[in-house]
Amino acid sequence: METSRSTTGMKRIERWLLVTGLLCLAVFAASMIHRTFSSRSALVQFDRMKAAAAEAPKVEALNLGDERKVDYSLWSKERRRAHQESLAALKGAPVAVLTVGRLGIRVPVFDGTDDFALNRGAGWIAGTARPGQEGNVGIAGHRDGFFRGLKDVRTGDMLELATLQGVKHYAVDEVEIVTPDNVTVLQKRAAPSVTLVTCYPFYFIGDAPQRWIVHAALAE
Repeated sequence: METSRSTTGMKRIERWLLVTGLLCLAVFAASMIHRTFSSRSALVQFDRMKAAAAEAPKVEALNLGDERKVDYSLWSKERRRAHQESLAALKGAPVAVLTVGRLGIRVPVFDGTDDFALNRGAGWIAGTARPGQEGNVGIAGHRDGFFRGLKDVRTGDMLELATLQGVKHYAVDEVEIVTPDNVTVLQKRAAPSVTLVTCYPFYFIGDAPQRWIVHAALAE
C-alpha cells in the first residue's frame, strides 16, 4: 500500500514538472518573438518618418532594410532578457540608425543612455553632437548586446549613420582602450566624427574595468 502511494506521488510530481517545463518553453518562445518584432518595428517606424520628411523619397540609399532581423547569436542571456524587458517600457522612434556593414551591426539609436535605451538599442550620449549634426557624435552600446561585434572592428571599416535629415558615412580611423573616467574621447575632433563607446574586455564577468572606443571620421 505504501509503495503504491509513493509511486502515485512520483507520477504526479513528474506530470507537474513536465507541464511546468512546457509552460516555461512557451513563455520563452513568445518573448523571443515579441522582442524580434518590437526591434524591427522601431526601425520600420524610423523608415516611415524618414520617408515622410524626405523631399526626395525615391533615393534608394535611404532604404534601411526592413526585412533584416537582429542577430542575437553573440548576446549574453542577461542582455537578451534586459532587452526584452525594455521593449514594453520604451516607446518612440529612434533618433538615428547606425549600421556597420562588415560587422553585421544595424541598431536603432535612442535619445539618452539609460537602461531602457541601451537594452533596446544604442544610446546617444548627451553633451555630444546630435546625430546628423557637425561635431563628435557619441553613441554608447552594451558589449554583450548590439555592440558585441565591435570586438572585430578594424581601421577603415565604414559606418553609416542615418537620420531624418539624411545619411552620413564615416570611416574608422582609431580604436583605443581607456578608463571609464576618460571623457576626452568625446571631445570635438579635427573632422566631424562618430565615437562608439562600449565596455571592455568584451567577455569580462561583472562590471568591466575599461572602455572600448571606436573613432570614425566623416568620409564625404
